[in-house]
Amino acid sequence: MTRFLLALPLLPLALAACTPAEQNAALGAVGGAAVGAAVSSDSDREKGAAVGAVVGIVGSQLLGPAPSRGDCYYRDQYGRRFIAPC
Repeated sequence: MTRFLLALPLLPLALAACTPAEQNAALGAVGGAAVGAAVSSDSDREKGAAVGAVVGIVGSQLLGPAPSRGDCYYRDQYGRRFIAPC
């Protein structure tokens, strides 16, 4: 745990070298792992973090950032992606 806390300030440096899609995937994985670990039981904390990380990556790649500020990606009932104001 101490090693993790010491490495945490280096995370922004590691993300600076990534493309926006990779940055979103990394942030989705970290956020998903944190939520997965928080909502799982004590005996399944690692499994919950792993599942949460995968869900976070998939979610970040499916939703992704919109190309301009104030716009969001949406999907219609046929699965087609479109951009509209948030």
